[in-house]
Amino acid sequence: MIFSIAKNIHLITIVLSISGFMLRSYFLLTGSSARWFTELPKKLPHYIDSLLLTSALVMIWQWQINPFYTAWLAEKLFFLCGYIFLGMVALHWAKSKTAKLLATSLATVCFFYIIYVAATKTTLIF
Repeated sequence: MIFSIAKNIHLITIVLSISGFMLRSYFLLTGSSARWFTELPKKLPHYIDSLLLTSALVMIWQWQINPFYTAWLAEKLFFLCGYIFLGMVALHWAKSKTAKLLATSLATVCFFYIIYVAATKTTLIF
């Protein structure tokens, strides 16, 4: 019961997280972000991602597995770090539109690779 609730929360927050990232990236790349970035859109991703992480930790606790000894989970964590870093580059640190677009594209690739690994439980790197 707890696992299924955590999994549903996890899946919903995944969709909300990538949707928010893509929307923020779009507005940043098109230059129309001035009206869009009020306080809520700046803070909401932190709440969504915190809920996403909490649901992942609950599922790991329910499974009773160590994410560093389970190859597919370790790979997900590795690419999650890449997704977070590239998202920070795209939304905060990159100065040119080209760099922002490249970081957004690479972050999106990381995201979809995480989905692939989660769905198949297979790894390509580790």
